[in-house]
Amino acid sequence: MPKKEKTPTKPVRKRVYLGKDNGKPIYKNAYGKTDDEAAEKALQIKIARKKGVDVTADRDTFKKWADRWLAMKKGDVSNGRYNVYSYAVDKMENLWFMPIIKVQTGDIQDIINVLSERNPRTGKPTAKKTLIDVKSSAKQIFQIAIESRVIEYNPAEAVKIPKKAPQSERRALTDEEQQWIINTPHRAQRGAMIMMYAGLRRGELIPLLWSDIDLKAKTIDINKSVEIIDGKSVLKDGEAKTESSIRTIDIPQQLVDFLTFERKKDHITAETEDTLVMRSVKGKMLTESGWKRLWDAYWNVLNLKYGDFTAYKKVHPEIDFEKPESVHNPHGVPPMIPPITAHWLRHTFATLLYLAGVDVLTARDQLGHADIKTTLEIYTHLDKIYKRNSMDKLSEYISGKSAKKDGAVDTVSFTAT
Repeated sequence: MPKKEKTPTKPVRKRVYLGKDNGKPIYKNAYGKTDDEAAEKALQIKIARKKGVDVTADRDTFKKWADRWLAMKKGDVSNGRYNVYSYAVDKMENLWFMPIIKVQTGDIQDIINVLSERNPRTGKPTAKKTLIDVKSSAKQIFQIAIESRVIEYNPAEAVKIPKKAPQSERRALTDEEQQWIINTPHRAQRGAMIMMYAGLRRGELIPLLWSDIDLKAKTIDINKSVEIIDGKSVLKDGEAKTESSIRTIDIPQQLVDFLTFERKKDHITAETEDTLVMRSVKGKMLTESGWKRLWDAYWNVLNLKYGDFTAYKKVHPEIDFEKPESVHNPHGVPPMIPPITAHWLRHTFATLLYLAGVDVLTARDQLGHADIKTTLEIYTHLDKIYKRNSMDKLSEYISGKSAKKDGAVDTVSFTAT
């Protein structure tokens, strides 16, 4: 005889009085399988209310708070940074319709882990910087919910970024690559030299005027910046990226000499100083597409001039290949040099400051970092790269110190005991 199926027990409900709204009583329901379980949940609601937590917002979704956070950020950050935040929220789609009070650390960690394995847009592992942006965005969203007394803790705090996540490649140019920039005339060379020897961001370079450059004082005055919106360069109300970005940069003599020649080439006078240093063929500010065309053209010239095409022939012996004579070769010119970017040139400037022994505070001012932590991170990273060189110098110093003026001893020896 088959067993009789048990009738599911009806959950026990406890009501917690929250007050009145326009004279109408408001209650919060607590459910449990048993009377004791329901009573315990009701007690937790009462405790949360005493702490000031908004217990009526338990059905607010993560997406609702994410949209609220994005609206707050809209007027506070650049268009580029806002797009980064929007992208991060899109990557957390699995959380959108979850009540924010139910999101756990593991839910966010799962998203980070999946992205670290494969970015659905590229099919490749997501860069560490992007993963950090996703975690940071989540932390900020939960933080405003905490400040609004909806939740008590931030589940994004404990999320870990996988160590195996790939780093975005942003490196300094080698000495040889720096010489490529110095020795290759082109319309884009002017911008490349300024970014490499003064550390300007692309958004600071595009609106730069000749009147901002004082060749006698060897300085560049950074007082404005642009951001790219819908492909166009939009001046940010006459202001730079942040207050710290409004700065005066000291520039090396090599850049002074180069810009002196460029100024004469443009026939700049006191009356025409308010001319853009970098401009389109029509004399206007470069757009996103205009910058890309200009920079791609320069990179193509560098690639053709300095690329090792004999290496390409060795890798592809089956191809009847001769070095192209022009960047406009109908069969294309294979990339034989690294994809040099504006970020690489700015990082080159930071590296030159480090190698020259410029202290971190001065470097922060030169680079226009809002937070010295950013500069310290760069210097710490460079410390790791050049640590071996530093230890070699220490060895040389100790060897020099060990040499006595009397000539009795000129080396230090150690004997095992």
